[in-house]
Amino acid sequence: MRKLLVGIIGLYLFTACTGETEATIGEYTSIEVDALYDAGTVAKGEKVNATIEVKNVGDYPLVLAEVKGSCSCTVSSFTKDPVAPGASTTINAVVDTDQTGKGMISKSVTIMANTRPAATQITIKANVID
Repeated sequence: MRKLLVGIIGLYLFTACTGETEATIGEYTSIEVDALYDAGTVAKGEKVNATIEVKNVGDYPLVLAEVKGSCSCTVSSFTKDPVAPGASTTINAVVDTDQTGKGMISKSVTIMANTRPAATQITIKANVID
């Protein structure tokens, strides 16, 4: 009984109105995002701060469930609030080149959302020099 109650409360909180945008489970939307962030040439030890713009081009609110970076790449911030159709949001990711090799590097950020497919991968690349 307790699990059922917790599930119902969780479902209510997930679909509850936050601001003017309400998300409902089962509604899928589409996003527009550049699949590649090219940081160019950076010095070893420099942090690459990638700002990734995500636009909701679908008909339903976009809910970013999880945003994860590969090793040496951390996601510093992303919105937990639903993004209205036609609106955009940003994801900030950081690659610490102290933790990477020299030369061309390629790190990924995976966005999990109410889209089909559910996972969208963004590549952050840079040429790390001394």
